[in-house]
Amino acid sequence: MSKQELRQAAFENGGVSYEESLEAEKLQPTIYERIGEDGFIELSNKFYERVFEDKKEQWFLNIFASSTKQEAIENQYRFLVQTFGGPDLYRQKKGKYTRLVGRHANFNIGTKAAHQWLYHMTSAIENHSTLDAESKAKLVRYFTYTAHYIVAAISYMRPDQLSGGKNIDPGKSW
Repeated sequence: MSKQELRQAAFENGGVSYEESLEAEKLQPTIYERIGEDGFIELSNKFYERVFEDKKEQWFLNIFASSTKQEAIENQYRFLVQTFGGPDLYRQKKGKYTRLVGRHANFNIGTKAAHQWLYHMTSAIENHSTLDAESKAKLVRYFTYTAHYIVAAISYMRPDQLSGGKNIDPGKSW
């Protein structure tokens, strides 16, 4: 499946286009400049507090079983800082490429999981203490598109394209 077809599938499932998803990364001032590292720490903490306290959806929590809550918070925080205008904290830990699809392909992620992930992230965004309305709206669109893109792309991954785990990725691209 081509990247264009994957983008179309993500749009059809999530209702957000690739171009709309990029708006969060292009904001000026950047989201990083608006909320700083502390703001992203807050967002990651709020998200993972919700995930780890969600006892009604144990199946969803099981997706995160390969890392501790603190590891999950740190990885997400580093990714968010780097993606939305801050220093390359994620690259420093994980290697040159973010490879979101490859890093998530080892986990049981489908549409139901994408919706549950978005439920928790949208709540974390809405309850954030310093995010402005524009940033909130653009982040929700970014995450909606990205979650559905990951789901669409995972089914086309080859075993040699997976890059989950704790080791630095040497930079394979797929």
